[in-house]
Amino acid sequence: MNIHEYQAKELLAKYGVGISAGIPALTVEEAVAAAKQLPGPLYVVKAQIHAGGRGKGKFKELGPDAKGGVRLAKSVEEVEAFAKEMLGNTLVTIQTGDAGKQVNRLYVTDGVDIDKEYYFSMLVDRKTGRVAMIVSTEGGMDIEEVAHSTPEKITTVTIDPAEGFKPHHGRAVAFALKLTGDLNKQAQKLSKQIYEAFIAMDCDMLEINPLVESKASDSKPAELLVLDTKMSFDSNALFRHPDIFALRDETEEDPAEIEASKYDLAYIKLDGDIGCMVNGAGLAMATMDIIKLNGMFPANFLDVGGGATTEKVTAAFKIILADPNVKGILVNIFGGIMRCDVIAEGIVAAAKDVNLSVPLVVRLEGTNVEKGKEILGNSGLAIVPANDLGDAAKKIVAEVQKVA
Repeated sequence: MNIHEYQAKELLAKYGVGISAGIPALTVEEAVAAAKQLPGPLYVVKAQIHAGGRGKGKFKELGPDAKGGVRLAKSVEEVEAFAKEMLGNTLVTIQTGDAGKQVNRLYVTDGVDIDKEYYFSMLVDRKTGRVAMIVSTEGGMDIEEVAHSTPEKITTVTIDPAEGFKPHHGRAVAFALKLTGDLNKQAQKLSKQIYEAFIAMDCDMLEINPLVESKASDSKPAELLVLDTKMSFDSNALFRHPDIFALRDETEEDPAEIEASKYDLAYIKLDGDIGCMVNGAGLAMATMDIIKLNGMFPANFLDVGGGATTEKVTAAFKIILADPNVKGILVNIFGGIMRCDVIAEGIVAAAKDVNLSVPLVVRLEGTNVEKGKEILGNSGLAIVPANDLGDAAKKIVAEVQKVA
C-alpha cells in the first residue's frame, strides 16, 4: 500500500525525523489558508499523487510550457494561482504512463534555503534477506541517471534485521554522504530514526529524495531535513497498523484492484487481451509468459489463492470481464490444497452468473481432476478443456483469433 508524501512526512515526524513545515489541502481555499499559516515568503505547492517525477511532469489540460507538479511560489497569490491550475487536472509523469493521474490533493510547504541535496532510501533486499539503506551525495530529480551513469556514487549499507541497527551503520551512511562535524552526527541519528520507523511500520520501501542540508545562518545552524518522501507498506502486515491502513487513498488505485482486494484476490491490470485466472503467483507468471509466447498478451495478473470459493471465482470472472479489452479467458488451476471439482463448480456457477460471452479455456490438474473435468463437460457451457499449460495457451489464442 502506498500513501501520499504529506502522510509519510507526518509518520516520520513521530520518530523525530526533521521535516519541512507543510499543510495538505483539498481545495484552492485550503491551499491559500495553508500558505497564510506558514512563515513564507517562499512556498512550495506540490501535487499529491502516488507517482514520482512530479516536478518534471506535465498537465494534460495545460499548455506545453506550463509548470509541473511541484512549483515554487513567491506569494500567497501565486499559491492560489498554482492551486487553481493543478487541482482537478491530470498530471503525467514518467511513472504514471500516458494516462496520468488526476490531482485531488495538494501539499503546501514552507520554502527551504538549500545548500546541498542527498538521496536516502530503505528497502527489503530479498536476495540477502536484509534491509538495505541506499544513499548518495547526488540527490534530486536525476537519481535514476546517477544510478545508470555513475553507480559508484551510490552506497548500499545492509542491516541484518536479527541484529538490528548498530552505530557503525549510521557512521557508514554519514561518511558515504561525506558529512563532517555536527551534520555527520545528524546523519547518524537520522539513519537510526528512519530504520526504526521502517521496521516498526512494516514498510517495504521508504525513499527520501531529496534529503537536504539547509544553509546555516547566524541564528540557526545547518540541519538535515526531509524535503520529499515516498513510503509503501507490506500489505500482509497492515492488520497490525489500522492507523496506517486508514491513510489509504482509493482514488489513487485502479477500481478493479480495489474490488479484487475485497475478495482477497491478487489482481493487477495489464494491457493485453487474454484474461487470466490462476492459483499461485508463480503459476500465474508462467501462464502470462506462455500466452505471450503464443503470440498474444495477458490482460491481467490474477491469483485466486489457495482457498478459492465459488464466491471468489465469480468475483474474479466479473473483474476480468469488466476490462473491455478482454477477448478471452484462460483458467489455469493446480488443485493441491484446493479440489478441482470445487473449482469446476465455481467456474460453472460464475460463467452462468456473469453470462459469459467470450471464449473460455480451462486447464485443471491435481486433486479430483477427473471429477472437475466431468463437471465442466456436463455444464452445457462452451468451455474448452485443455490437457496442460501449453495446450491451454494454444487453444485460448486460437479461440480468440477465431472470433476475431
